[in-house]
Amino acid sequence: MYGLGYGVAVLGIALGMGLIGYSALQGMARQPEAIGKLQTVMLIALAFVELTFFLTLFLGNGLVNVNPH
Repeated sequence: MYGLGYGVAVLGIALGMGLIGYSALQGMARQPEAIGKLQTVMLIALAFVELTFFLTLFLGNGLVNVNPH
């Protein structure tokens, strides 16, 4: 049961990261002069997406350990 939840979380994170990378590359291709700003924003967005995954992972493990039934 919990493995399915983790799998859905990982799938969502992977899709989110892929969309962030795709959009950043599209923006860089359209405006090469703004590459520095786009990279900064992209890295911040990727950090928030990773944070969401780690929070899901740690909170999920914490809830399993609190109520194992």
